Amino acid sequence: MGLLRLTGCCLPDAPGAPAPPLLPPPGRRRLLLLLLLLIMLAVWLCLVYSCAAAASSSSPGLLLLAPGSSAPARRAHGPALSQLLLLRRPPAAPPEDPPSPEQEGGGDDDEDPEDAAALAPDAPGPLASFLNGAGTKRLPQALIVGVKKGGTRALLEFLRVHPDVRAVGAEPHFFDRNYERGLAWYRDLMPRTLDGQITMEKTPSYFVTKEAPARISAMSKGAKLIVVVRDPVTRAISDYTQTLSKKPDIPTFESLTFKNRTTGLIDTTWSAIQIGIYAKHLENWLLYFPIGQILFVSGERLISDPAGELGRVQDFLGLKRIITDKHFYFNKTKGFPCLKKAEGSSKPHCLGKTKGRTHPNIDQKVVRRLREFYRPFNMKFYQMTGQDFGWD
Repeated sequence: MGLLRLTGCCLPDAPGAPAPPLLPPPGRRRLLLLLLLLIMLAVWLCLVYSCAAAASSSSPGLLLLAPGSSAPARRAHGPALSQLLLLRRPPAAPPEDPPSPEQEGGGDDDEDPEDAAALAPDAPGPLASFLNGAGTKRLPQALIVGVKKGGTRALLEFLRVHPDVRAVGAEPHFFDRNYERGLAWYRDLMPRTLDGQITMEKTPSYFVTKEAPARISAMSKGAKLIVVVRDPVTRAISDYTQTLSKKPDIPTFESLTFKNRTTGLIDTTWSAIQIGIYAKHLENWLLYFPIGQILFVSGERLISDPAGELGRVQDFLGLKRIITDKHFYFNKTKGFPCLKKAEGSSKPHCLGKTKGRTHPNIDQKVVRRLREFYRPFNMKFYQMTGQDFGWD
């Protein structure tokens, strides 16, 4: 028989041979792949939200960030992106033990409870809380150490607009009241920060606390210190006004000012007067920190030119000048600038109603005597800082 040559054809399958696998058409394969991806995404989201629900109970707040992004990378994309990277974390709880007047130098806190409560943002969702776990709690690299009724709360709130500043909302009072609790306790109060971000806190009573400079130096000799100062006469009246709002039965400002009204002898033991002797307090700080490590912010210019003073502060902290005139508007009712958009909010924000209280009428003879009393101390303070604050 001749050789049968097969070309372009095939023999039928032998009986009982397995049939070749049937593959779905390309369109159906793509649809199945898409469905599989959607299922995987749904499972991933369920896992994230489950973790987030647990995290929200122990770590409320939100730090929204691009994973692995550094501060230079964020800056390279400009302020617009930087503003998106940071949302607010609620202030840390205040110290558990209420201070006595002696502990804080005989006066009230610079903070009012209503102001502290006003700082808390809206409650975040579980995913926000989950993301907040990023970063590390660090001891502060910069501290606002004074002075009471000088404008420290305004400065801190303005600074918190900057994406590279993370600050405690409440005053920790670690270096004057809670030092025995230790640095680990103090660090735990701090917000989490990323590389390139600055951790800050503010407690105005540090400036008049004798032990504070040595204690802060022991924590970090390189810490940057900020002192907001204000005309000491106006500051004293503001201090008295705050106390009067809480204790309406206290003596008059005039009677507290003098040891002897007839001779005009000023009572420097009264904290409202004593705090304003800035040169005396600064001498203690210069035993532990060089003058170049301390920035003195004018409380008056913080009202009249907030962007200008914030520019100086940002330079001092080594930050890019992101906070500018566009962030502020002047509130005529309160008499000081407010933020157009506060940190973590799209709404305008002014400090609490306890800020900007109307001062009582003070006898002008008393005011003039106080100005005479403070003048030599002011002159010395100008020399020590190299700044003329124009109080005389």
